[in-house]
Amino acid sequence: MAYLFPDWDTPIKAGRRVVVVGSGNVAMDSVRCALRLGADEAHIVYRRSRAEMPARAEEVHHAEEEGVVFNFLTNPVRILGNDKGWVRGMECIRMELGEPDASGRRRPVEVKGSEFEIECDTVVMALGTDPNPILSRTTPGLEIHKWGGIVCDEATGRTTRDGIWAGGDAVTGAATVILAMGAGKAAAQDMHRWFQERDKSS
Repeated sequence: MAYLFPDWDTPIKAGRRVVVVGSGNVAMDSVRCALRLGADEAHIVYRRSRAEMPARAEEVHHAEEEGVVFNFLTNPVRILGNDKGWVRGMECIRMELGEPDASGRRRPVEVKGSEFEIECDTVVMALGTDPNPILSRTTPGLEIHKWGGIVCDEATGRTTRDGIWAGGDAVTGAATVILAMGAGKAAAQDMHRWFQERDKSS
């Protein structure tokens, strides 16, 4: 209900011209939600063509039906701001598809001199599914997998640092909401046990 601010206490800034960078299901959710929150325009920027999009075909179809503007073979170069520090646009460059890369998809190659701007006031980066590295970099004693996920006990969610639990995609990698919810429930039960044990020992 954040969009009903000030009637509710969780305000968000709803942009009028929104650009979402990405092409997966999260990108489709983000761009469609932007329209539902009142955006006049909502764009997808993707460096490959529609054929290479990883999002489900139904998601893309529904986004098109709702009026999402797709900018295929387009790559962001930089986000542009105004003198007050707010987003005013995104500089992009046109791409063309070259030879396949390691993923088997044709590699996008920049078209020199094809830079252009998309006017926008909100940019959403919906790229990849790797955990944000800021937590591991700022939390001593937290063991991390080579791929960036947090190491923890699967049954309890306890990490290698006492008093910290983890669950969801940051532990398993991209998975389902139901698995994340289950991990949260297990961690909450273990937190309760942990605090009870501390109370008894103090």
